[in-house]
Amino acid sequence: QVQLVESGGGLVQAWGSLRLSCAASGRTFSTYVMGWFRQAPGKEREVVAANGRSGGDTTYADSVKGRFIISRDNAKNPVYLQMTSLKPEDTAVYYCAAKRPPTFFGSSYYSDAWKYDDWGQGTQVTVSS
Repeated sequence: QVQLVESGGGLVQAWGSLRLSCAASGRTFSTYVMGWFRQAPGKEREVVAANGRSGGDTTYADSVKGRFIISRDNAKNPVYLQMTSLKPEDTAVYYCAAKRPPTFFGSSYYSDAWKYDDWGQGTQVTVSS
């Protein structure tokens, strides 16, 4: 089982920026699909961004396109989420997730939480207006 630990959350004002990191233990992730999800109170968990095996294959939720960037460094922490121009509606607990091989499809296929195998504990992001 893969262990994922998120960090970098916090309180930020609207239009501010945060960078989330996801550290993983015990595995190399070059063949994994990695995703960031979020869950606001009373809402379902939703995909924010996904990054495929190739690294350059990325998918974003429409609500974050142009503001968030997912990236990965397979030699260190496997995945980051750079968030800019944050809005109050971005407030949520953010989760890192990993889909183990086989991963035959591109990142856009992995937009559903149930397709992932391992999850972090989450990090709170709060954006004040």
